[in-house]
Amino acid sequence: MAEKGKRDFRGDDRIDLSERHQVEYWMKRWSVSKDQISTAHRKVGQYVKDIAAELGKKR
Repeated sequence: MAEKGKRDFRGDDRIDLSERHQVEYWMKRWSVSKDQISTAHRKVGQYVKDIAAELGKKR
């Protein structure tokens, strides 16, 4: 069972950097650091597809 306040975000189009579990999921999925995700987020915006493209990864 998910922790209170956590919901399944994997179908979402956006990454919320304030949600640690989201950032950790994408770090593991893409094998990248939090800094790499943050930098891409600042550069291209919050959409998963744009961040993935910036990092050279598939969604």
